[in-house]
Amino acid sequence: MKFLDQAKVFVRSGNGGAGSVSFLREKFVEFGGPNGGNGGRGGDVIIRCVDGLNTLIDYRYQQHHKAATGTHGMGKDRHGAKGDDVILKVPVGTQVFEEDNETLIADFTEVGQEIVLLSGGNGGFGNAHFRTSSNQAPRRANPGLEGTEKWIWLRLKLIADAGLVGLPNAGKSTFLAAVSAAKPKIAAYPFTTLHPNLGVVSIGERDFVLADIPGLIEGASEGAGIGDRFLGHVERCAVLIHLIDGTQDDIKLAYKTIRGELAAYDDGLVEKPEILVLNKIDAIDPADLKEKVKVLKKISKAEVLTTSGVTGQNVDQVLYKVLAYMDAEKAAIAEAERRKLEPHWVP
Repeated sequence: MKFLDQAKVFVRSGNGGAGSVSFLREKFVEFGGPNGGNGGRGGDVIIRCVDGLNTLIDYRYQQHHKAATGTHGMGKDRHGAKGDDVILKVPVGTQVFEEDNETLIADFTEVGQEIVLLSGGNGGFGNAHFRTSSNQAPRRANPGLEGTEKWIWLRLKLIADAGLVGLPNAGKSTFLAAVSAAKPKIAAYPFTTLHPNLGVVSIGERDFVLADIPGLIEGASEGAGIGDRFLGHVERCAVLIHLIDGTQDDIKLAYKTIRGELAAYDDGLVEKPEILVLNKIDAIDPADLKEKVKVLKKISKAEVLTTSGVTGQNVDQVLYKVLAYMDAEKAAIAEAERRKLEPHWVP
C-alpha cells in the first residue's frame, strides 16, 4: 500500500427531501383533506477515526464524497426517510483543515473520535403541515433545503513516541531496521527514504513506536530536497533522536543544519528533548571518534551518545535513554492533571 499523508477532498451534505401535496378523497371516508407528508432530512458528512489505517491513500483515488438526498414526502401522511450519511474514515493522527490548509477544524488522536462536518438540509413540509381552521385545503408544500459543500484538507501526522531526524545517509533507516522489525529501504545514496516509516521497538519489557522520516538538507524549510512536509510526523513525538554520520568531515555543520531546519519549521519542535547520537562509529578511527564527540559536546552543550546501526553497538543505550524521556514526559503530564483536580484553597 502506498503512503499518502495529505489529501484534498470535496464533501457535500445531502439535500432535504421535498414535501408532498396530496389530498385524501376516498369512498366511504367521511373526513378527507390534505395528507401530504414531510420530506426527509439530507444525509450528513461525518469524519470518523478508525483503527487499521495508516495512510490517506483512499482519498487519492476518490476525492468527491456526497451524502444522499432525503426521501420526498408522499400522500397518506407518509414522511420521507433521512438520506444516508457519508462517512470518511481516517487513521489516528489525522488533522482536518479548511480549504486554506491553515484553519484547523479537528484533530483525531484516538480511535472512535468523530465529528459531523456538514449537516444535511432539512426536509420540506407537506401540505398537511399548513392546514388551519381558515385554510383547510392548502395546496402548497416546501422544497427541501439544499445541503452545504466545501473543500477540506486531510493531513496525517503519524503517532510515534520517538522520531529519527538527520541529514540524508545519516543511517536512520539502518538504525530503525536494527531496533525493530521494520524493513525500510536501505541504500548507499541520499534520499533512499521517500516517506516516513514506523517500527515498534522492544527493549526490556517495554515497547514504543519509532518514526523514521526522510533526510533533511539545508533549505528544507524553503522546499529544498524533499522539503520539510514530513516533519509533521515527529511533532507528536516525546523525544527526537538526532543521528549524525560520524564518517563525514564537518559534523558541526551537520548538527547546525538540522537544528536550523527544525527551528525554521516550528519553534516547538526545536524545543523537544533531543538525544544526540554520533552514528557509524564502526567506520571511525578511535582517535577521530574521541575528537568528534568532543566537538559535538561543545557545540550542543549536551551529552553525546555513540552507536553503530550496522553492528548494533551501543544501540540499547540509546533506546533506554528514549524510555527515560518518555517516562519523564508521562510523569509531567500526570502531575499537571493532578494539580488541575486539586481543590484550590482560598483563605
